[in-house]
Amino acid sequence: MFNLILFGPPGSGKGTQSELIIEKYGLIHISTGVLLRNEIAEHTPLGLEAKKFMDKGQLVPDEVVIGMISSVLDAHPQAKGFIFDGFPRTSAQAEALDKLLALKKTAITLVLSLEVPEEELVRRLLERGQTSGRSDDANEAVIRARITEYHNKTAPVADHYARFGKFQQVKGDGNIEETFALLSKEITPFLKQPS
Repeated sequence: MFNLILFGPPGSGKGTQSELIIEKYGLIHISTGVLLRNEIAEHTPLGLEAKKFMDKGQLVPDEVVIGMISSVLDAHPQAKGFIFDGFPRTSAQAEALDKLLALKKTAITLVLSLEVPEEELVRRLLERGQTSGRSDDANEAVIRARITEYHNKTAPVADHYARFGKFQQVKGDGNIEETFALLSKEITPFLKQPS
């Protein structure tokens, strides 16, 4: 089983690249944000638990999120693999995910990080802000704060996986096709897809 974590700061094209990876390699997308919304909408025990924290403006505890991920893994026993989006964001989450995957007799195979210079990220996000109407993409100071927050939070997770030789940086400032080609070059040796 091939399990991929795709990292990238806001504006790096992570969402677009995730979709292309899923389409090409047949991976199942695990987005913790989507999982939380679905579990809450379906009134599952985990969803009700998560909602209690969210209603108070608190972060959902890692064990609740790990429980949701476990459910997705169990629901797809024939999967080729999974792409993790938005998780893990901390070293503790990375360790919890590693333990869960070990219980399922699998592991994270590869962590790819889209590297884009800050000025390019700011340019992309300001441009997206003009077309998407997203208020968090309209203010340069807010954008720079989000990028700094991303780097501060994800650096320890990158270090965690680098210790196991699973972390790889990928140049992400080209166009969509160029970036996807670079990502594919890293993924394909692990997961030969039918031609």
